Amino acid sequence: MKRRKKRNAIIWAVVVVVVLIAGYFSFVRPQQQAAKTVTVGIMASSKADDHIWNSVAETAKDKYGVTVKFRRFTDYNQPNKALENGDVDLNAFQHKLFLQTWNKAHHTDIVALGDTFITPIRVYSNKYKNIKDLPDGATVAVPNDASNESRALFALKNAGLFNLKKGTKLATASSITDNKKNIKIKELAADQTARSLDDVDAAVVNTNYAQAAGLNYKKAIFVEPINQDSKQWVNIIAVQKKNKNNKAYKDVVKAYQTEKTKQLIKKYYGSSEIPAWDLNFNK
Repeated sequence: MKRRKKRNAIIWAVVVVVVLIAGYFSFVRPQQQAAKTVTVGIMASSKADDHIWNSVAETAKDKYGVTVKFRRFTDYNQPNKALENGDVDLNAFQHKLFLQTWNKAHHTDIVALGDTFITPIRVYSNKYKNIKDLPDGATVAVPNDASNESRALFALKNAGLFNLKKGTKLATASSITDNKKNIKIKELAADQTARSLDDVDAAVVNTNYAQAAGLNYKKAIFVEPINQDSKQWVNIIAVQKKNKNNKAYKDVVKAYQTEKTKQLIKKYYGSSEIPAWDLNFNK
């Protein structure tokens, strides 16, 4: 009788172990697999960007076992909403100031998980080959939306044309001080700055509008430097704050921040776009 009870106990113990193992593979493993698929929200853009992101996805899969899927957007208001709604796990389309402004306006808690690149803003001219050649009283066109105007004015400050009031974060024309050359600022819609080059002495033009207008970025008379002023313009991979420690999400960032990605950015964008994750902004 005792032997039978002992045998039954052993059988039941084996059954319990089998059930536990089956349960693990039926429930835990599929959840782990699901966590290994990460959806990234990006803007519908160029074939160059597609090549770069496809390379990132390949690295994520091969090195970290993470499957990266993409959801493409055409409106800059969509990716952060999708991130908040859980429609995407990460997004990669915005710079740090855009995110800061978005969080403040929409009471969201989205954070940067990793840096991607920076696209320096440039100053162009049809009349002068160096920004130091601008004469007294020169007129410089800048974008009229708040963030891009501020960026343009900080770039002109770094070019040595004037200073900005101490403590200025979002610069406007009224922030200008020490304007020894009496530089005049002409505010225009961002997509009109390139078209104004025949009517002004110089214009600060965002890279996308410069490309659309056929401007050669190598002929810019000044390029926004890499320093503390430009740090806020670094593009990022963003995540909901509650998910910032998710390993699979961090692995996607690692898959982006590689030498291979650097080489692809250089291949497709030359020096108009600069990998930013290991730049020194303390210059």
